[in-house]
Amino acid sequence: MLYLKTFTFNPFQQNSYLIYDDEGTAYLFDAGNSNASENEILRKFIENKKLNLKRFILTHAHIDHILGARFILDTYGLLPEMHEKEIFFIERMAQSGAMYGISVDQAPMPKTFIKEGDKITLGKYEFDCLFTPGHSPGSISFYNKENKLLISGDVLFYGSIGRSDLPMGDHETLIASIKNKLLVLDDDVKVYSGHGPATTIGFERLNNPFLV
Repeated sequence: MLYLKTFTFNPFQQNSYLIYDDEGTAYLFDAGNSNASENEILRKFIENKKLNLKRFILTHAHIDHILGARFILDTYGLLPEMHEKEIFFIERMAQSGAMYGISVDQAPMPKTFIKEGDKITLGKYEFDCLFTPGHSPGSISFYNKENKLLISGDVLFYGSIGRSDLPMGDHETLIASIKNKLLVLDDDVKVYSGHGPATTIGFERLNNPFLV
């Protein structure tokens, strides 16, 4: 069985997702944990479930999704994996922190990059990497067909869409990504977003005011 645990972290209320199987193999998608208390919440869950955290994957590298990246490296020895077009945001992390008035531990640079069409294999489960830019230039989403599960980052939200007014964002590109890559999935695919509650593709296709 495939399990998903949501952690909502940091002042931006960012959703980080820990996905794991019956064998205890776990992958972390995004790391919003931003202080010692949040680090401990994540660490304790992994420890109590006796999980083996094997990969750390970013949907994109905006500051609220990478605040815990240094902790993940220091604690589990894992570097982030992401699309190479997101390097800019890791390089600018200190400036972003200053802009928002928050202290940051500099996220490490990845050694491994992920691109559209790559398969992310967790035990017997497979996630397809979908290139979904617009919110950021290298946003990627991850779809597991067997469990009808989509990790969308900040591309698609419950009743909303990601911002496109941040550096290197583009509204038309974002809408095209959603319509061409996400809305083609089945109605009952559950969408786990970077902020807010989960939703489904069918609900967003019918009700999202940005997509009509």
